[in-house]
Amino acid sequence: MDTIFAVSSGAPPAAIAIVRLSGDRAIIAARMLAGTLPSPRQAGLRALRDKDGLLLDRALVLVFTGPDSATGEDLVELHVHGGRAVVHAVEAALAMLPGMRRAEPGEFTRRALTNGRIDLTEAEGLGDLLAAETEGQRRVALAMAEGAVRRRAEHWTDRLLALAAQVEAQLDFAEEDEVDQAPPLGFAAEARELAGEIDALLTVPPVERLRDGVRVVIAGPPNSGKSTLLNALAERDAAIVSPISGTTRDRIEAPVIRDGIAYVLTDTAGLLDETADPIERIGITRAEEAIRTADLILWLGDDEAPQPEAIRVHARADIAERAIVPAEADLVLSVATGQGMHELWAVLAERARAMLPRDDAIAVNRRQRGLLALCADGLKAAGNQADLIIFAEELRLAMKALDQLVGRSDVEAMLDALFTRFCLGK
Repeated sequence: MDTIFAVSSGAPPAAIAIVRLSGDRAIIAARMLAGTLPSPRQAGLRALRDKDGLLLDRALVLVFTGPDSATGEDLVELHVHGGRAVVHAVEAALAMLPGMRRAEPGEFTRRALTNGRIDLTEAEGLGDLLAAETEGQRRVALAMAEGAVRRRAEHWTDRLLALAAQVEAQLDFAEEDEVDQAPPLGFAAEARELAGEIDALLTVPPVERLRDGVRVVIAGPPNSGKSTLLNALAERDAAIVSPISGTTRDRIEAPVIRDGIAYVLTDTAGLLDETADPIERIGITRAEEAIRTADLILWLGDDEAPQPEAIRVHARADIAERAIVPAEADLVLSVATGQGMHELWAVLAERARAMLPRDDAIAVNRRQRGLLALCADGLKAAGNQADLIIFAEELRLAMKALDQLVGRSDVEAMLDALFTRFCLGK
């Protein structure tokens, strides 16, 4: 396998740039540039030179021998000055060495996963951590990157292994005409209890809503002030505002972060029962789809809202003909005067926080939720099973889902648990 290298400290220019090398030839390559290397995990100042002896830079060098490194391989860090020319010269010198190549995106993390330094959930958490823009995103991503999901999965895996080992022991000791016997009541109770714990985690709001933003759709009839409100909330001219009916023909999205919460605001075409304009009809269809998939709806119409949970906004309250406020309105708003804007943000924040994972909660993503649901379904099926052999098969499927959750598929684990927990005299 090639030894890879890349700048791991962000794009230059910067005060310092960290060039990371990982693989079997990392230490050899570092010696070719720096001469003697410091002892592992001890920093040393070295002059870096190319193959012709030309001085490239003076750098701080750190060596981490595998498997006790971030990637599980020999790893070297070159802390060089962060100018573009310096970084380019060091990378060019490394590229000239045999067995060396530039890393692909995420390849260091992928090698850490392959070499067992992290599991799949930790890798996913690290990706979310790198993209985090709010404090809530940072906390949830850091918890996942630090192994919160992995530890919970390992706890359930240990209990599943213990239960599976007992089932295998029961089957092993059963007489041939007793193999279809029903599982003991304790087995079924344990399976149902595990399923309940997994279901409890699945009730936590999904991490995607925290990561991607709460989707707020602004909807209503034409000329109800939707685009004006979008611009006011986004604090920029994201949408064209015009008194001409039907100005907005497509969905217009504007990401906003407010009080630590990420939102995606969506302006939509005005809703009409009938239109002869085919382009306008497409816009209305897309608006209806946005409403169906919204987390929150701001309804600016005076008639009934499309969803009962929509926030009904009486907009353009500064206009004389809109002085009468409908009793059904949740908020009275005027972008022109600023009336109700603070209250609107407060309502959005209150609704959004109820949809987001708590800071101390373990939140899982869509892939993880699907596998946890498969595991819970298998455990529920096992808990209702009257045949011990089928009970064992349902446990196996549940275990497979947990293994896929963390990126592991270890068929020997159940056998290890069986032979270490029970003395069968075999």
